[in-house]
Amino acid sequence: MALRDHFRPPLSSRRHWHSFHNAWSTYLADDLNQSLPEGYFAEPNAQFGIEIDVAAFSERIPINSERKNAEMLEWKPSSPTATLPLQLTTDIVEVQIFSTQAGPTLVGAIELVSPSNKDRPSQRSAFTSKCQTYLQQGIGVIIVDIVTTLNANLHNELMNRLNLPIAPLEAPLYAVAYQVAQNDETPYLNLWQEAFMVGGSLPILPLFLKGGFYLPINLEQTYSYTCVRQRIPEFY
Repeated sequence: MALRDHFRPPLSSRRHWHSFHNAWSTYLADDLNQSLPEGYFAEPNAQFGIEIDVAAFSERIPINSERKNAEMLEWKPSSPTATLPLQLTTDIVEVQIFSTQAGPTLVGAIELVSPSNKDRPSQRSAFTSKCQTYLQQGIGVIIVDIVTTLNANLHNELMNRLNLPIAPLEAPLYAVAYQVAQNDETPYLNLWQEAFMVGGSLPILPLFLKGGFYLPINLEQTYSYTCVRQRIPEFY
């Protein structure tokens, strides 16, 4: 099934791109969970905008802790040592793969780029910073960018952030798989780059999980399935 333009009319006026991204991440996770071995699982993680909250649970307070809790209520922090601007990642659409061998441990991630991720330098920096952190922890990553309304290339910015000598990827729409490997105790990064366009097909890329093995990620298959389930006609 040909790739649609989810960010411009006529499709953008009939379907919400964030709903499609949310659904695509869900079906990607579902497809992974049918292939992952025992001890691994995949979860979709879609967040649009930022909301910071604290979960509080009600429990019976032991008698010997009542005085301590009263002291905590009276305590107030001093003025902060410094107050600095911080850019939060406002949109997150990803599939996270976890290993349960030592508690839920992140071992791989598929990042579906949103318009907000490409919009401003601060947002692009927040996105690439997250990917950099994943890679430097040995976590396998795939970035998928089907956003047609903005030209920034997050893969190129990630390579610049990592200070890696590689020619820029001259493609507005693309997917890249990253594998962190090691040879004679020297770490290195393997890349699989695939460019595509609206009206074309999406590639199959390897997702290398931290720990050694990989899974083929059939972006075309899951994309087509999401279009069908979201009732997006083929002529859009």
